[in-house]
Amino acid sequence: MPREQTVRPSADGSPTSGRKSARTRERILAAAAQVLSRKGWAGTRLVDVAEVAEVQAPAVYYYWPSREDLLAEVVTVGQQATLEHVVASLAALPEDASALDRIDGAIAAHLEVVLRRSEFSLAAIRNAAQLPADIRERQLVGQRAYADVWRGLVEDAVAAGELTADVDARAARMLVLGALNWAPEWWNPERGSLEDVVATTQHVVRRGLSTRR
Repeated sequence: MPREQTVRPSADGSPTSGRKSARTRERILAAAAQVLSRKGWAGTRLVDVAEVAEVQAPAVYYYWPSREDLLAEVVTVGQQATLEHVVASLAALPEDASALDRIDGAIAAHLEVVLRRSEFSLAAIRNAAQLPADIRERQLVGQRAYADVWRGLVEDAVAAGELTADVDARAARMLVLGALNWAPEWWNPERGSLEDVVATTQHVVRRGLSTRR
């Protein structure tokens, strides 16, 4: 199933040329996310991005000064797409949702955006460990913001008495996030639906964390 691309369009120049330029920029950025998610940081070439975007390779430099700047923006957009989707999904839950219900909601939203909705989110997760040091520093800002969401979810479960006492809260959070981020490496939509993966993950996490076994 095609992913819904999450991009941040820009506009410049006259209304007509500006819109065309913005669309071209969006197309290149989306192509870069597609190539980066599949070939990784080291394997992504601008010629491949240009081919997918259906532009000449030198055109990329009209919008980004370097390959690294283009790919860094893909990672930033991907991180933001994941954060915004999870936060919005949590906000849509009923006010009386329990702490573990909210963790279930975050699990579903994370897997949905990474496995189905956004090639940008997928690219960001798959390349987090491959980033050059200077870009990694920028990426960590977004990563910490997302970690704060999960830290709050787990802390709320502790405060509500929904987290079993024999579980280390920090270790639990890191293990859950690690499992969620690894899902793109093994999930095959031809061998199991996204809904089944979400339900199974929620079941495993809830059974592992809940005081009610």
